Amino acid sequence: MKPMSPKKVRDLVDGVLLLDKPVGFSSNDALIKAKRILNAKKAGHTGTLDPFATGLLPLCFGEATKFSQDLLEADKTYETTVHLGVTTDTGDTEGVVIDTRSVAVTLEQIEAVLAQFRGPIAQVPPMHSALKRDGKPLYEYARAGITLEREARNVVIHELKLVSYEAPFLKLVVTCSKGTYIRVLGQDIGAALGTGAHLQALRRTQVGALTTAGMLTLETLGAHAAPLSLLAPVDALLSSFPAVQLTAELAKRFLNGQRLALGKEQIALPPEQGRVRVYLDAKLLGTAQLGEYQILAPERLIAFTQ
Repeated sequence: MKPMSPKKVRDLVDGVLLLDKPVGFSSNDALIKAKRILNAKKAGHTGTLDPFATGLLPLCFGEATKFSQDLLEADKTYETTVHLGVTTDTGDTEGVVIDTRSVAVTLEQIEAVLAQFRGPIAQVPPMHSALKRDGKPLYEYARAGITLEREARNVVIHELKLVSYEAPFLKLVVTCSKGTYIRVLGQDIGAALGTGAHLQALRRTQVGALTTAGMLTLETLGAHAAPLSLLAPVDALLSSFPAVQLTAELAKRFLNGQRLALGKEQIALPPEQGRVRVYLDAKLLGTAQLGEYQILAPERLIAFTQ
């Protein structure tokens, strides 16, 4: 019997990769490839991008995974091209064409329809999605030819801007709340215009405070002599929160999970209560809630190996 080869030892890698996800990769495929390049032990992504979509996919490694939930909850911005007149069963280029119609709409009609989708709206999730029913993703039912009833979900379209219209292609910029399906938005816009539609292209350009600045491809990561040097620090995920600097003694108590009364400690504090990122000098200790009476309550803490 051939002896089993020893399991590869993965490295403890902490940081954030702002990946420019390529077309044809699922978010999980991209994560697995980046994890392999970095030989990282622990990793996770911060919100799924469809395989046909490209753009910003923040990948978290090691201690950064503790803060990935914030990006899952964050608003996101997309650039998209809506192909009017052609409807597919998936709402994008990967589906089968199920309807074609002529396109004869004016800019005025387009602007009037876009106005209907700004602000709070209700969206019915697509069958071709990873949402689960009885433990099975909806896309598995869809592939089996089964259509299930889905309840509409409330989302918010913060911005829906017309960039250009050259029939039959409508280019838009969308900033939206979590849980918004841009494919469904494109289909619904097409339905409201009476033409039908599907997404020709989709690119994510912002997740929370993270933008395309510093974004890297898998090719760049794999070709770099020191790919770990390309990672952003863990606190790149937390830049929108105020920072609090502790003394060495307070930092020790904080890392032990103690609530700190900072009213008499001569620590500079933000004027508002809420979530903060906590440091000792330049070292991120974790996040906390700053509450009444200047009480600092530890939330998620960094585990230090030394």
